Order: sequence, then structure tokens, then C-alpha cells
Amino acid sequence: MTTTDVAALRELLPEGRVFDDPDVLAAHSRDRATFCPSGTPAALVRARSTEDVSAVLRWANDNRVPVVPQGARSGLSGAANALDGSVLLSLEKMDAIVEIDPDEQVAVVQPGVINGDLAAAVAEKGLFYPPDPGSRGISTIGGNVSTNAGGMCCVKYGVTGDFVRGLEVVLADGSVMRTGRRTAKGVAGYDLTRLVVGAEGTLGVVTEVTVALRPASAQPLTAVAFFPEVAQAARTVTGFLAAGHRPSVLEFMDASSVAAVQQIADLGFPEGMAGMLLVQSDIGEAAPAQLAAFEEVASATGAAEVVVSDSAAEGELLMQARRLVGDAHEKLGKALLIDDVCVPRRNLEEMVTGLNRIEAEHRVQVLCAGHAGDGNMHPVVAFDESDPDETARARQAFDAIMALGLSLGGTITGEHGVGQLKREWLGRELDQAGLRTSHAIKRALDPNDILNPTRVLPGG
Repeated sequence: MTTTDVAALRELLPEGRVFDDPDVLAAHSRDRATFCPSGTPAALVRARSTEDVSAVLRWANDNRVPVVPQGARSGLSGAANALDGSVLLSLEKMDAIVEIDPDEQVAVVQPGVINGDLAAAVAEKGLFYPPDPGSRGISTIGGNVSTNAGGMCCVKYGVTGDFVRGLEVVLADGSVMRTGRRTAKGVAGYDLTRLVVGAEGTLGVVTEVTVALRPASAQPLTAVAFFPEVAQAARTVTGFLAAGHRPSVLEFMDASSVAAVQQIADLGFPEGMAGMLLVQSDIGEAAPAQLAAFEEVASATGAAEVVVSDSAAEGELLMQARRLVGDAHEKLGKALLIDDVCVPRRNLEEMVTGLNRIEAEHRVQVLCAGHAGDGNMHPVVAFDESDPDETARARQAFDAIMALGLSLGGTITGEHGVGQLKREWLGRELDQAGLRTSHAIKRALDPNDILNPTRVLPGG
């Protein structure tokens, strides 16, 4: 793109939409991913309407200019990183909650709405929006849709895609497509909504989302269990869920993550434990019995201590430990390569013990917390990025974690997305027919490859 191109883009849009100040562009050039390069964009567009998005894509398609859609840039896979000469298309200003319908239990929102803000708004009407990624205080609904984000409530309620009823999507040529419906059921035609959810901006730009809501759940009760060995924690997860229990939260933290949290908030947890499980039940009067069942399974598998909360307030203090993991990891003073691997629950024990082997083999710190209830672990490789050798070993450890997850019948990402970071690994997870079909879909919807090129799909 040239200065003339930027001027032409300005002519298409209302005043105050297009920016090309180098400092502004640099501030918006990347997300939070490690090992993902970012280029130098030519312009940033702050869209405020579907019409703005349509005009940008139509112009970009005609002029073969790559477009990188962005939300809060809180992603961890490099999908929002700038490409040289690209237009950064920010949807942060499209942040209206268009409608909350208590009767039909749906909400219609623009993509820039913060996840936590939507949850708070529907709670005021006695409703519940379950998808709750760890970044819910800063991540947008559009970004959540882009990666099909999950969170701590996934074990019972499911991920973002399970709650998306319909979308408004601007395609590469600027045309506007409506997918899905507001009804609870509907199987007319191909499921284009599911196709766009998780596509990371490579098939279209989402400008409106219709989500399903649930009635507000009961105030949850919480329990926490501490284990001398991580394998005991993994066996507790499988045993508890196999018995038919469906808690609203079932989270894991390893010893390193617990120690990191203790550095920033002394929660009085016992020392010398290899792993911790945190469970919540939101089924009202039946919650104490469900937590008692958890305590029984945890004790039988070797838990050194199980604490069951007496109240919601005490439970919230226990939950604080899990919510602080991200902040605690960042305060280690090291570069972080945050991973996201999901395996069948029956293989969770091999996953968490395998991480210990990878840590020892590659001589880098590997910390782990995650959504144990659905097998979605978030290993974090912490390393000194000023040391080239340690940085290389960190990357090798990341690859080893990817390979371990696939060898256990898992997937390379449960909710963070593929982006740049894992696109070559996607080529190992999918078979050749799957890759061929994926490329065919991309070519059909974006023949000029302007929508987030070099993201998600490996090869050409």
C-alpha cells in the first residue's frame, strides 16, 4: 500500500476511521503470542459499523491488499499480528449490546463487546452467558468467536460455538451474509455459522453475533484438593466424571503454578504438593452432595488434603487461585510460551506426567494449569529470551508438547486457535483430505486471499 492507497481508503470511510501514524500502527501490530513475527501495516481502520467493514473489504479485495481483523489483541497464537502492507481492521469500537431478549433467552451483540460486560449485562436480567475464558475481562465476543474460546465453565456448559445461534459476516468481496437463526433448533442448509466460528478471520469478518443464554445458575459451592503426585489428580478427574458427576468447574494447577500464585497472594495452601484440583458445583441444594462425592474420589486416589467450602464467599477465595495463574506466570520475570493442548480425559495422566519429562529433557521450566474437566491443558514454557540456547530449547519443548498431545489422541489447540504459531502443526493433525477440503473452502470464500493470509492453514 502507498500513501495514495491510504488516502483512497480514507475517502471511502467517514472521518476518523483510518489511521497511519507509525506509533499507532506499532501499538496495534501484534497480539500476545510468542515466536510469532509481526510486519509493518500500512493503515489501521477503526470500524464502527457493518458498512465500514464492507467498504474496507470491498476495496481491499479489488486492490489485493491483505486485511488482518483485530479485537482486543489478547490472542495467544499470532492471528492478529500485522502483515507488511496490510490493513489492520479493528472491531473494538463496534461494542454495542444490541438486544437482550429474556423471553427467548438470546442476546445480540457487536463483536467488540467485552465478554465480562455481556455476562454482567445478562446477569442483571436473571440470565447467564457461560463461556468464560481467562481473559473474559479484556477479550471480545468477536475474538471469542474467532477462536471458539472456552473457559472454566466448559466442562458443564460447552464452548463459545455451543452458544452462537447466528452471525452477521462480511465476506472478502464486501458482501454481507447472515448465518444461523434465533430459534433453538434449525437444520436448514449447511451450518455456515459453525464454519465461521473458529476460523480466525480467514473466511469472513464477524460484525454481529446472536448468542444463546441460560437461566442464572445457583450460587456455586467450591472444593479444592491437594495431591502429592500429579497422576493422582488426573485419576481423580477421570474417576469423578466417570461416576456421572458434571461440576460447573473442574480445574488443575501444578506445583509450579501454585507456587507462582502464592508469590502474589498468600492463600495458605499446603507446601510440597505436586498438583491441585479445584471444583465447583452450581446445582443448588444438591451441590454439597456432589462436592462430598468429589472429596471421596480424591481421598481414594491419594489426596493429602481436601477442603470443601462452607459458603459461596469462601469458595470465591479458593477460585481466586485459579484466576491469578496468568498474572502469576507473568510475574516470573521470564518470556512465556503459552500452550493449549486438549487430550481425551483418559489420557490426562500421561499428558501431565509427560510435561515433567519434557521439562527435564529440554531444561526449561514448564508450568501447567488448565481445564482438567475437558482435558484442555495450558502448559507454559518459561524461558530467558536473552539466552539464545535456552530460547531454542523452549521452542523444542513447545514442539515436544504438541507432539505429545497428538500422540495421546488429542488436538493442538482447544481454544486459543492456530494462528501463525501452530499452522504447521495443523498439517500434522489433519489428514490430506481434510487439508484439501479446508483449502478449497478458503479459496471459495476468499479467492484473492486477502483475509488474514498466512494464518491457520499450512501451505498454499
